[in-house]
Amino acid sequence: MLVIVLIFIVGLTPALVSAYLTVRADRDEKCSSASATPTALGQSMLKLLDGNADMHYIEGMGYMIGDITCDLNARSPYLRCATNPMGPCDGCSAYAPKVFDRQV
Repeated sequence: MLVIVLIFIVGLTPALVSAYLTVRADRDEKCSSASATPTALGQSMLKLLDGNADMHYIEGMGYMIGDITCDLNARSPYLRCATNPMGPCDGCSAYAPKVFDRQV
């Protein structure tokens, strides 16, 4: 009888240790990621914004680079457009302003 109980204990020990370590790792990850995520995201966004003075924030669309009135603008924080991706927009031969219909 003692041998059978010993076999069960030895057989279940790795599973119990693994379950304990998994729960502890999940708890530690949740605590550390909750405090690290906002600062990491904030630093990367600040780095992105500091590096480019041509970036504009548009409500509902986010950050964009270049002249947003141009029809060829990529509406991206990384790329201006396909014809002139590195910029600048001033004096671009492919500049195509959007035409807005006025409603009277």
